[in-house]
Amino acid sequence: MRKNIFVFVFTLLISQTAMSNDCPEVLNTKLNNLTGESVDFCNYRGKVILAVNTASYCGNTPQYEALEALYQKYSEKDFVVIGFPANNFGNQEPGSNEDIQNFCKLNYGVSFPMIEKTDVVGPNTNPIFKELQTMTGDAPQWNFHKYLISRNGDQAFSFTASMDPMNAKLVKRLEELL
Repeated sequence: MRKNIFVFVFTLLISQTAMSNDCPEVLNTKLNNLTGESVDFCNYRGKVILAVNTASYCGNTPQYEALEALYQKYSEKDFVVIGFPANNFGNQEPGSNEDIQNFCKLNYGVSFPMIEKTDVVGPNTNPIFKELQTMTGDAPQWNFHKYLISRNGDQAFSFTASMDPMNAKLVKRLEELL
């Protein structure tokens, strides 16, 4: 009887530990947002995520408008857009985090989460983009590269910088994941 109780308690403890550590590898990190607050990406598990490297002074910058529209349209279905400002391409994101936040809000009404300025390629690539590049085999070639991540983090899909966020191919894949 004691052995059965021990096995039950041990199994229960292992199950709870496994459940608390079920954060997908791609989300198993913390980064700061534009105001310097820590963001635990494990809190996004269970949501479909569109991760986008952004820049304020790029020909693709008007995509902020479509990204915000996509976020507004699907956010109630557990979808989130997350912006990752980066200065990796053409020095097109030279400002501070405060500059970026003000630019996004004033010019495009961005309300989706934005992470502090980060690297999305090269030796200092943030852990999320590093994992997304491993999962998809694609690294950003320019600003506004998009990665769509499934709810459980086991799938990621890559979309080029030039693809509009409201493109039928991207929206179809998003709706399949929702």
